[in-house]
Amino acid sequence: MGGDGDGEREDDERKVELDEETKKILEDFIGAPIDDPTHPFWNPPPLTEEEEAIFEDVKRRAKECVGLDGFAEDLLLKDMHVQYVKRSSEDKDAIEYVLTDHLRLSGMYWGLTSLDLLGRLDVVDADEIVDFVQRCWVPEVGGYAPCVYHDAHVLYTLSAVQILALFDRMELIDRDAIAAFLTSLQRESDGAIMGDEWGEVDTRFAYCALSISTLIDRPHCIDRGKVVEWIDKCKNFDGGYGSDPGGESHAGQVFTCVGGLALCDAVDRIDHTFLGWWLAERQVKAGGLNGRPEKLPDVCYSWWVLSSLCIMGKMHWIDQKALARFILGCQDEKKGGIADRPDDEPDVYHTFFGLAALSLMGFPGIKPIDPVFALPTHVCERIGVMRTAADGTVVGRRENSSTTKGESVEP
Repeated sequence: MGGDGDGEREDDERKVELDEETKKILEDFIGAPIDDPTHPFWNPPPLTEEEEAIFEDVKRRAKECVGLDGFAEDLLLKDMHVQYVKRSSEDKDAIEYVLTDHLRLSGMYWGLTSLDLLGRLDVVDADEIVDFVQRCWVPEVGGYAPCVYHDAHVLYTLSAVQILALFDRMELIDRDAIAAFLTSLQRESDGAIMGDEWGEVDTRFAYCALSISTLIDRPHCIDRGKVVEWIDKCKNFDGGYGSDPGGESHAGQVFTCVGGLALCDAVDRIDHTFLGWWLAERQVKAGGLNGRPEKLPDVCYSWWVLSSLCIMGKMHWIDQKALARFILGCQDEKKGGIADRPDDEPDVYHTFFGLAALSLMGFPGIKPIDPVFALPTHVCERIGVMRTAADGTVVGRRENSSTTKGESVEP
Protein backbone atom coordinates (compact mmCIF):
# COMPACT_ATOMS: atom_id res chain seq x y z
CA MET A 1 0.00 0.00 0.00
CA GLY A 2 1.24 3.50 -0.75
CA GLY A 3 0.01 7.05 -0.51
CA ASP A 4 1.63 10.15 0.87
CA GLY A 5 -1.21 11.97 2.47
CA ASP A 6 -4.04 14.07 1.27
CA GLY A 7 -4.12 13.24 -2.43
CA GLU A 8 -5.53 10.21 -4.15
CA ARG A 9 -3.66 7.01 -3.59
CA GLU A 10 -1.74 5.76 -6.56
CA ASP A 11 -1.36 2.08 -7.29
CA ASP A 12 2.14 0.71 -6.82
CA GLU A 13 3.77 -2.67 -6.57
CA ARG A 14 3.13 -3.07 -2.83
CA LYS A 15 -0.30 -4.68 -2.95
CA VAL A 16 -1.69 -6.74 -0.11
CA GLU A 17 -2.72 -10.25 -1.08
CA LEU A 18 -5.65 -11.33 1.09
CA ASP A 19 -6.55 -14.92 1.80
CA GLU A 20 -10.17 -15.88 1.20
CA GLU A 21 -11.11 -15.87 4.90
CA THR A 22 -9.75 -12.36 5.49
CA LYS A 23 -11.33 -11.17 2.24
CA LYS A 24 -14.74 -12.45 3.35
CA ILE A 25 -14.41 -10.78 6.75
CA LEU A 26 -13.64 -7.43 5.11
CA GLU A 27 -16.43 -7.75 2.57
CA ASP A 28 -18.93 -8.58 5.31
CA PHE A 29 -17.70 -5.59 7.31
CA ILE A 30 -17.94 -2.98 4.53
CA GLY A 31 -20.88 -4.61 2.78
CA ALA A 32 -19.29 -4.50 -0.65
CA PRO A 33 -17.22 -6.84 -2.82
CA ILE A 34 -13.54 -5.94 -2.81
CA ASP A 35 -12.94 -6.85 -6.45
CA ASP A 36 -15.84 -4.87 -7.95
CA PRO A 37 -14.75 -1.26 -8.61
CA THR A 38 -18.20 -0.44 -10.03
CA HIS A 39 -19.92 -1.04 -6.70
CA PRO A 40 -21.33 2.21 -5.17
CA PHE A 41 -19.12 1.72 -2.10
CA TRP A 42 -15.98 2.18 -4.22
CA ASN A 43 -17.49 4.44 -6.87
CA PRO A 44 -20.04 6.66 -5.06
CA PRO A 45 -22.31 9.01 -7.05
CA PRO A 46 -21.51 12.75 -7.07
CA LEU A 47 -22.61 14.74 -4.02
CA THR A 48 -25.83 16.70 -4.24
CA GLU A 49 -25.78 20.44 -3.55
CA GLU A 50 -27.16 19.79 -0.06
CA GLU A 51 -24.48 17.18 0.64
CA GLU A 52 -21.78 19.53 -0.67
CA ALA A 53 -23.02 22.23 1.73
CA ILE A 54 -22.90 19.78 4.65
CA PHE A 55 -19.39 18.68 3.67
CA GLU A 56 -18.15 22.27 3.51
CA ASP A 57 -19.66 22.95 6.94
CA VAL A 58 -17.89 19.91 8.38
CA LYS A 59 -14.58 21.13 6.93
CA ARG A 60 -15.15 24.60 8.42
CA ARG A 61 -15.88 23.18 11.85
CA ALA A 62 -12.87 20.84 11.61
CA LYS A 63 -10.58 23.81 11.03
CA GLU A 64 -11.89 25.38 14.22
CA CYS A 65 -10.61 22.33 16.13
CA VAL A 66 -7.01 22.90 15.05
CA GLY A 67 -4.76 24.83 17.39
CA LEU A 68 -5.36 25.94 20.96
CA ASP A 69 -6.40 29.55 20.48
CA GLY A 70 -8.17 30.75 23.60
CA PHE A 71 -6.45 28.33 25.98
CA ALA A 72 -4.88 30.35 28.78
CA GLU A 73 -1.55 29.29 30.29
CA ASP A 74 -3.01 29.33 33.79
CA LEU A 75 -5.28 26.38 32.91
CA LEU A 76 -2.18 24.23 33.35
CA LEU A 77 -1.19 23.75 36.99
CA LYS A 78 2.50 24.16 36.23
CA ASP A 79 3.82 24.87 39.73
CA MET A 80 1.83 22.01 41.21
CA HIS A 81 3.14 19.61 38.56
CA VAL A 82 6.72 20.72 39.25
CA GLN A 83 6.29 20.07 42.97
CA TYR A 84 4.56 16.75 42.31
CA VAL A 85 7.45 15.48 40.19
CA LYS A 86 9.97 16.78 42.71
CA ARG A 87 8.20 15.00 45.60
CA SER A 88 8.00 11.80 43.59
CA SER A 89 11.78 11.75 43.27
CA GLU A 90 12.43 12.58 46.91
CA ASP A 91 10.02 10.31 48.78
CA LYS A 92 12.02 7.08 48.61
CA ASP A 93 9.84 5.43 51.26
CA ALA A 94 6.68 5.71 49.18
CA ILE A 95 5.24 2.41 47.98
CA GLU A 96 5.18 3.73 44.41
CA TYR A 97 8.93 4.37 44.57
CA VAL A 98 9.78 0.98 46.04
CA LEU A 99 7.67 -0.95 43.54
CA THR A 100 9.15 0.78 40.47
CA ASP A 101 12.77 -0.24 41.02
CA HIS A 102 12.65 -2.27 37.79
CA LEU A 103 12.00 0.83 35.65
CA ARG A 104 13.76 3.51 37.68
CA LEU A 105 15.68 5.16 34.82
CA SER A 106 12.57 5.43 32.64
CA GLY A 107 10.67 6.97 35.54
CA MET A 108 13.46 9.50 35.98
CA TYR A 109 13.36 10.32 32.26
CA TRP A 110 9.59 10.94 32.40
CA GLY A 111 9.88 13.20 35.43
CA LEU A 112 12.98 15.10 34.32
CA THR A 113 11.66 15.73 30.82
CA SER A 114 8.42 17.00 32.37
CA LEU A 115 10.44 19.47 34.42
CA ASP A 116 12.44 20.57 31.37
CA LEU A 117 9.28 21.12 29.33
CA LEU A 118 8.00 23.31 32.17
CA GLY A 119 11.32 25.18 32.36
CA ARG A 120 12.13 23.92 35.86
CA LEU A 121 14.89 21.34 35.49
CA ASP A 122 16.80 23.46 38.00
CA VAL A 123 14.75 22.15 40.96
CA VAL A 124 16.68 18.85 41.00
CA ASP A 125 20.32 18.06 41.79
CA ALA A 126 21.83 17.37 38.38
CA ASP A 127 25.08 15.91 39.73
CA GLU A 128 23.27 13.46 42.00
CA ILE A 129 21.07 12.28 39.15
CA VAL A 130 23.94 11.91 36.68
CA ASP A 131 25.91 9.95 39.30
CA PHE A 132 22.99 7.54 39.75
CA VAL A 133 22.64 7.07 36.00
CA GLN A 134 26.31 6.19 35.72
CA ARG A 135 25.99 3.67 38.54
CA CYS A 136 23.43 1.87 36.38
CA TRP A 137 26.04 1.35 33.67
CA VAL A 138 26.91 -2.31 33.05
CA PRO A 139 30.38 -2.15 31.43
CA GLU A 140 30.69 -5.85 30.67
CA VAL A 141 27.55 -5.60 28.52
CA GLY A 142 27.78 -2.05 27.20
CA GLY A 143 24.31 -0.92 28.24
CA TYR A 144 22.41 0.61 31.12
CA ALA A 145 20.22 -1.20 33.63
CA PRO A 146 16.99 0.31 35.01
CA CYS A 147 18.55 0.47 38.46
CA VAL A 148 21.74 -0.53 40.24
CA TYR A 149 22.26 -4.31 40.36
CA HIS A 150 19.77 -4.97 37.55
CA ASP A 151 20.53 -6.27 34.05
CA ALA A 152 21.24 -4.02 31.10
CA HIS A 153 18.40 -3.55 28.61
CA VAL A 154 17.88 -1.44 25.50
CA LEU A 155 14.83 0.33 27.02
CA TYR A 156 16.82 1.73 29.94
CA THR A 157 19.87 2.40 27.83
CA LEU A 158 17.72 4.85 25.86
CA SER A 159 16.42 6.39 29.09
CA ALA A 160 19.99 6.85 30.34
CA VAL A 161 21.09 8.52 27.10
CA GLN A 162 18.02 10.78 27.19
CA ILE A 163 18.72 11.83 30.79
CA LEU A 164 22.37 12.59 30.06
CA ALA A 165 21.22 14.57 27.01
CA LEU A 166 18.87 16.63 29.18
CA PHE A 167 21.78 17.62 31.45
CA ASP A 168 24.22 18.09 28.56
CA ARG A 169 26.50 15.33 29.85
CA MET A 170 26.83 13.29 26.68
CA GLU A 171 30.62 13.17 27.13
CA LEU A 172 30.07 10.54 29.85
CA ILE A 173 28.65 8.07 27.33
CA ASP A 174 30.87 5.27 26.08
CA ARG A 175 29.51 5.49 22.57
CA ASP A 176 31.49 2.62 21.09
CA ALA A 177 30.54 0.24 23.91
CA ILE A 178 26.84 1.09 23.49
CA ALA A 179 27.15 0.71 19.72
CA ALA A 180 28.62 -2.76 20.21
CA PHE A 181 25.78 -3.60 22.60
CA LEU A 182 23.20 -2.55 20.00
CA THR A 183 24.96 -4.56 17.32
CA SER A 184 24.76 -7.64 19.52
CA LEU A 185 21.00 -7.19 19.92
CA GLN A 186 20.15 -7.39 16.23
CA ARG A 187 19.07 -10.80 14.99
CA GLU A 188 20.81 -11.83 11.81
CA SER A 189 17.85 -13.91 10.68
CA ASP A 190 15.31 -11.09 10.24
CA GLY A 191 16.86 -7.82 11.48
CA ALA A 192 14.64 -7.63 14.59
CA ILE A 193 16.09 -6.00 17.72
CA MET A 194 16.18 -7.90 21.00
CA GLY A 195 15.73 -6.10 24.30
CA ASP A 196 18.61 -7.90 25.97
CA GLU A 197 20.61 -11.11 25.77
CA TRP A 198 17.52 -13.21 26.54
CA GLY A 199 16.05 -12.71 23.10
CA GLU A 200 12.63 -11.03 23.38
CA VAL A 201 11.85 -8.89 20.32
CA ASP A 202 9.41 -6.00 20.11
CA THR A 203 8.95 -2.92 17.94
CA ARG A 204 9.69 -0.88 21.09
CA PHE A 205 13.20 -2.30 21.12
CA ALA A 206 13.67 -1.50 17.44
CA TYR A 207 12.72 2.13 18.04
CA CYS A 208 15.01 2.35 21.08
CA ALA A 209 18.01 1.01 19.17
CA LEU A 210 17.39 3.39 16.27
CA SER A 211 16.97 6.38 18.58
CA ILE A 212 20.03 5.56 20.69
CA SER A 213 22.26 4.99 17.66
CA THR A 214 21.18 8.36 16.25
CA LEU A 215 21.62 10.26 19.51
CA ILE A 216 25.14 8.87 20.09
CA ASP A 217 26.10 9.40 16.44
CA ARG A 218 26.61 5.71 15.67
CA PRO A 219 23.78 5.19 13.14
CA HIS A 220 25.42 2.28 11.33
CA CYS A 221 26.03 0.05 14.34
CA ILE A 222 22.83 -1.76 13.32
CA ASP A 223 21.56 -2.68 9.88
CA ARG A 224 18.82 -0.09 9.52
CA GLY A 225 17.59 -1.54 6.24
CA LYS A 226 16.85 -4.87 7.91
CA VAL A 227 15.07 -3.09 10.78
CA VAL A 228 12.86 -1.31 8.24
CA GLU A 229 12.02 -4.61 6.59
CA TRP A 230 11.12 -6.14 9.96
CA ILE A 231 8.93 -3.18 10.90
CA ASP A 232 7.16 -3.57 7.56
CA LYS A 233 6.23 -7.11 8.58
CA CYS A 234 4.55 -5.72 11.72
CA LYS A 235 2.06 -3.72 9.62
CA ASN A 236 -1.53 -4.98 9.82
CA PHE A 237 -4.48 -4.98 7.41
CA ASP A 238 -6.16 -2.18 9.39
CA GLY A 239 -3.24 0.19 8.80
CA GLY A 240 -1.78 -0.08 12.30
CA TYR A 241 1.30 -1.81 13.65
CA GLY A 242 1.78 -4.44 16.34
CA SER A 243 4.59 -5.42 18.68
CA ASP A 244 5.80 -8.07 16.25
CA PRO A 245 4.58 -9.65 12.99
CA GLY A 246 0.95 -10.69 13.53
CA GLY A 247 0.60 -8.67 16.74
CA GLU A 248 -2.54 -6.61 17.33
CA SER A 249 -2.45 -2.99 16.19
CA HIS A 250 -1.80 -0.72 19.14
CA ALA A 251 -1.20 3.03 19.30
CA GLY A 252 1.95 2.65 21.40
CA GLN A 253 3.45 0.25 18.89
CA VAL A 254 2.39 2.55 16.05
CA PHE A 255 4.56 5.30 17.51
CA THR A 256 7.58 3.02 17.79
CA CYS A 257 7.16 1.95 14.16
CA VAL A 258 6.42 5.40 12.73
CA GLY A 259 9.22 6.94 14.80
CA GLY A 260 11.58 4.15 13.83
CA LEU A 261 10.80 4.53 10.14
CA ALA A 262 11.31 8.30 10.44
CA LEU A 263 14.74 7.68 11.97
CA CYS A 264 15.56 5.50 8.95
CA ASP A 265 14.26 8.07 6.47
CA ALA A 266 11.67 5.49 5.44
CA VAL A 267 8.32 7.13 6.13
CA ASP A 268 7.39 6.33 2.53
CA ARG A 269 6.79 2.78 3.79
CA ILE A 270 3.77 4.09 5.73
CA ASP A 271 0.32 4.31 4.17
CA HIS A 272 -0.24 7.81 5.53
CA THR A 273 -3.94 7.99 4.69
CA PHE A 274 -4.85 4.55 6.00
CA LEU A 275 -2.80 4.80 9.20
CA GLY A 276 -3.90 8.41 9.69
CA TRP A 277 -7.51 7.24 9.60
CA TRP A 278 -6.80 4.47 12.15
CA LEU A 279 -5.14 6.95 14.50
CA ALA A 280 -7.88 9.57 14.11
CA GLU A 281 -10.42 6.90 15.03
CA ARG A 282 -8.77 6.62 18.44
CA GLN A 283 -10.45 9.86 19.58
CA VAL A 284 -13.58 9.23 21.65
CA LYS A 285 -16.49 11.48 22.59
CA ALA A 286 -14.76 12.60 25.80
CA GLY A 287 -12.00 14.13 23.65
CA GLY A 288 -9.28 11.74 24.80
CA LEU A 289 -7.58 9.05 22.76
CA ASN A 290 -7.50 5.31 23.26
CA GLY A 291 -4.89 2.79 22.17
CA ARG A 292 -7.18 0.28 20.48
CA PRO A 293 -10.81 0.18 19.32
CA GLU A 294 -13.48 -0.05 22.03
CA LYS A 295 -11.09 0.94 24.83
CA LEU A 296 -11.34 3.82 27.30
CA PRO A 297 -9.35 7.01 26.64
CA ASP A 298 -6.03 7.36 28.43
CA VAL A 299 -3.77 10.41 28.65
CA CYS A 300 -0.67 8.46 27.62
CA TYR A 301 -2.18 7.80 24.18
CA SER A 302 -2.35 11.56 23.70
CA TRP A 303 1.38 11.27 22.99
CA TRP A 304 1.52 7.94 21.17
CA VAL A 305 -1.24 8.93 18.73
CA LEU A 306 -0.48 12.62 18.38
CA SER A 307 3.28 12.21 17.83
CA SER A 308 2.60 9.67 15.07
CA LEU A 309 0.12 12.03 13.41
CA CYS A 310 2.63 14.87 13.82
CA ILE A 311 5.37 12.89 12.06
CA MET A 312 2.94 12.22 9.21
CA GLY A 313 1.77 15.83 9.09
CA LYS A 314 -1.80 14.97 10.10
CA MET A 315 -2.30 16.45 13.57
CA HIS A 316 -5.25 18.36 12.12
CA TRP A 317 -7.10 15.08 11.68
CA ILE A 318 -8.21 15.13 15.32
CA ASP A 319 -9.98 17.68 17.52
CA GLN A 320 -7.01 19.17 19.36
CA LYS A 321 -9.10 21.42 21.56
CA ALA A 322 -11.16 18.49 22.80
CA LEU A 323 -7.97 16.53 23.49
CA ALA A 324 -6.43 19.45 25.39
CA ARG A 325 -9.56 19.75 27.52
CA PHE A 326 -9.39 16.03 28.30
CA ILE A 327 -5.74 16.24 29.39
CA LEU A 328 -6.35 19.33 31.52
CA GLY A 329 -9.32 17.57 33.10
CA CYS A 330 -7.01 14.80 34.26
CA GLN A 331 -4.91 17.15 36.40
CA ASP A 332 -4.97 16.59 40.16
CA GLU A 333 -5.94 19.98 41.57
CA LYS A 334 -4.98 19.02 45.13
CA LYS A 335 -1.47 17.57 44.81
CA GLY A 336 -0.46 18.10 41.19
CA GLY A 337 0.37 15.58 38.51
CA ILE A 338 -1.75 14.18 35.68
CA ALA A 339 -3.69 10.90 35.80
CA ASP A 340 -4.74 8.53 33.04
CA ARG A 341 -8.35 9.69 33.33
CA PRO A 342 -10.25 12.33 35.35
CA ASP A 343 -10.41 11.65 39.11
CA ASP A 344 -7.83 8.84 39.00
CA GLU A 345 -4.51 8.93 40.86
CA PRO A 346 -1.77 10.88 39.05
CA ASP A 347 1.65 9.44 38.27
CA VAL A 348 4.85 10.66 36.64
CA TYR A 349 4.27 8.55 33.52
CA HIS A 350 0.95 10.18 32.61
CA THR A 351 2.19 13.59 33.75
CA PHE A 352 4.98 13.44 31.17
CA PHE A 353 2.87 12.15 28.29
CA GLY A 354 0.11 14.66 29.02
CA LEU A 355 2.58 17.55 29.00
CA ALA A 356 4.32 16.18 25.90
CA ALA A 357 1.02 16.06 23.99
CA LEU A 358 0.13 19.58 25.07
CA SER A 359 3.59 20.65 23.89
CA LEU A 360 2.99 19.16 20.43
CA MET A 361 -0.25 21.14 20.23
CA GLY A 362 1.56 24.35 21.14
CA PHE A 363 0.02 24.87 24.58
CA PRO A 364 1.29 28.17 26.03
CA GLY A 365 4.00 27.95 28.66
CA ILE A 366 5.40 24.55 27.60
CA LYS A 367 8.64 24.17 25.65
CA PRO A 368 8.37 22.45 22.25
CA ILE A 369 9.15 18.73 22.06
CA ASP A 370 10.46 16.69 19.14
CA PRO A 371 7.87 14.09 18.05
CA VAL A 372 10.49 11.49 17.09
CA PHE A 373 13.04 11.68 19.90
CA ALA A 374 10.56 12.61 22.67
CA LEU A 375 13.04 15.18 23.93
CA PRO A 376 12.71 18.97 24.15
CA THR A 377 13.70 20.41 20.79
CA HIS A 378 16.42 22.58 22.34
CA VAL A 379 18.11 19.37 23.57
CA CYS A 380 17.96 17.81 20.09
CA GLU A 381 19.45 20.96 18.59
CA ARG A 382 22.23 21.02 21.19
CA ILE A 383 23.16 17.40 20.46
CA GLY A 384 23.12 18.05 16.75
CA VAL A 385 20.37 15.69 15.64
CA MET A 386 18.26 17.16 12.90
CA ARG A 387 14.74 18.28 13.58
CA THR A 388 11.83 16.41 12.04
CA ALA A 389 11.11 17.61 8.51
CA ALA A 390 7.62 18.52 7.31
CA ASP A 391 7.13 15.10 5.74
CA GLY A 392 8.19 13.30 8.91
CA THR A 393 11.68 12.32 7.81
CA VAL A 394 14.76 12.76 9.96
CA VAL A 395 17.73 13.60 7.80
CA GLY A 396 20.46 12.80 10.33
CA ARG A 397 22.82 15.09 12.19
CA ARG A 398 23.91 18.63 11.48
CA GLU A 399 27.22 18.95 9.70
CA ASN A 400 30.19 19.25 12.05
CA SER A 401 28.07 18.00 14.93
CA SER A 402 29.99 17.72 18.16
CA THR A 403 30.93 14.36 19.59
CA THR A 404 33.07 13.41 22.52
CA LYS A 405 36.43 15.15 22.26
CA GLY A 406 38.86 13.24 20.13
CA GLU A 407 36.25 10.75 18.96
CA SER A 408 35.79 9.60 15.42
CA VAL A 409 32.26 9.75 14.05
CA GLU A 410 32.64 6.34 12.47
CA PRO A 411 30.51 3.54 13.97
